[in-house]
Amino acid sequence: MKQQADIPEIKYDSRGLVPCIVQEWTTGEVLMLAYMNAESLHKTLETGTTWFFSRSRNEFWNKGATSGHFQKVRELRYDCDADTLLAIVEQTGAACHTGDFTCFDGRWLSSPTGERPPFRQPHTREG
Repeated sequence: MKQQADIPEIKYDSRGLVPCIVQEWTTGEVLMLAYMNAESLHKTLETGTTWFFSRSRNEFWNKGATSGHFQKVRELRYDCDADTLLAIVEQTGAACHTGDFTCFDGRWLSSPTGERPPFRQPHTREG
């Protein structure tokens, strides 16, 4: 992981947060969206696991600290405007607090063709 001195100037919002899209390393599937502040970004780079800032609880948290479903960061990127992060991770267990592998499981607004992408096969739960 990069050292803090190598972090580019990330554009945080008025609350000091930047959205972070979390994507599975092996499939490319989007697992979740969370927010980071400067402290959680630094902690993610330092530890190699994801750390976020909860807007609802107004607190800093390490994904997996309670559930054991950690996210090992393989790559951490930022977009062309430096206002969104992309964490590509190896997910252990479920990413979603509901127990689903991804926060986007089973909730579709539309599927015009009725088809599902190849990575959208049912996941088995560990344990």
